[in-house]
Amino acid sequence: MPGPLDGVKVLEFTEIIAGPFSGMLLSDMGADVIKVEPPWGEPWRFAQPFMPNESKTFIGINRGKKSLTLDLTKPEAREIVYKMVPDMDVVIINSRPDVPNNLGIDYETLSKINPALIYCETTAFGRHGPHSDRPGYDIIAQAMTGLMAAEDKIANGVPQPVQSTPLADFSTGITIAWSVCAALYSREQTGKGQKVETTLLGTALALQAMRFTQVDMVDRERTGDFLESLALLREAGAPYKDVHQHYLDTFDPGRRRAENAYYRTYQAKDGVLAVGCLSDPLRKRMVDVLGLDDIRFQPGYDMYSEETQAFNLRLVGQAEEIFLKKTVSDWLELLDAAGVPAGPVRFVEELLADEQVVSNGLVVELEHTQAGKVTMVGPLVKMSETPLEAQSASPALGESTVDILRGLGYDDQKLNELRQKGVIR
Repeated sequence: MPGPLDGVKVLEFTEIIAGPFSGMLLSDMGADVIKVEPPWGEPWRFAQPFMPNESKTFIGINRGKKSLTLDLTKPEAREIVYKMVPDMDVVIINSRPDVPNNLGIDYETLSKINPALIYCETTAFGRHGPHSDRPGYDIIAQAMTGLMAAEDKIANGVPQPVQSTPLADFSTGITIAWSVCAALYSREQTGKGQKVETTLLGTALALQAMRFTQVDMVDRERTGDFLESLALLREAGAPYKDVHQHYLDTFDPGRRRAENAYYRTYQAKDGVLAVGCLSDPLRKRMVDVLGLDDIRFQPGYDMYSEETQAFNLRLVGQAEEIFLKKTVSDWLELLDAAGVPAGPVRFVEELLADEQVVSNGLVVELEHTQAGKVTMVGPLVKMSETPLEAQSASPALGESTVDILRGLGYDDQKLNELRQKGVIR
């Protein structure tokens, strides 16, 4: 059965993570995605390459696409784009705000050629405001949106980014795909194309929705006092660790996971497991399994008292000692029986053959034209009537250039001329 976006044609001018990931998600839904790259390849092909023009970083987020190489600084390349646009439904681009206009692939230009076009542009900080013209990557978005400061990771006196995965980039990729689908639905209702704008700034803030939310009766005075003291600390040249400690003490001194016995990891006899109890009934089940008592279940409990803070530390220590006495599997059996959310800590490489992951269709095997067999995470969504499918592995650099251009009427002589001019690979 065809996917939900069967017949939708996407022209993708993207690189690195956010844009490419969105194109892959749309391809899984059945869209025909053409990725435009410079003849020398987009930068992510060369991040830890294992062979010429190929890297796991590129393969992991570019499956299901065709690769068309074009040097968009040359007029012949723009002419090719303009020939393709009338047949396209969607254009995706992630870049600095000045790039589309400089290359002649901005919304105003392309929408004149195809008024029904859905044009999704992703920038770091949006089209307006003092930072609108600045380039930005995930680490910059983490720094400028509070994501980095919200972490308890400090090394050599400075905050450290979330390094396990680029949160702002991948979240923006999902946002792009989501918004494109909404715009396509709107077009079905109205017949009108439109410009869609997404930002790393917006998605990084959305990831912090609860922390970003301010309720005047609770936060106004506290936030005002903090911002005033923050300015004084910075003016005095206070080291970051002191500033960060002041932040923690002000807003949520009990949130640090090491002081929360119910939402953290524990070392067991043969490994580590995580527990996550975010309600009192779940917390009560956990302490019952461990044979411990908690003052939170006593009348008159005050979660902000010094007695409570001291007790929390003792409870963590007691739980740590108890968890060391059994294996992870033993604990999971006990916690599962009691209905306590828990799970083992694993490395992602362990999950390629994990029964739970495989049985839910989250692993796919594809054949790459250059690299051979590729095993990777499969489509994220299941749909009963329009199932998603990994269409193909990521394309080799320029793999589809000749076929695409021949489809536009370019013969061998013209293709050779374009190669000699450096327009295509």
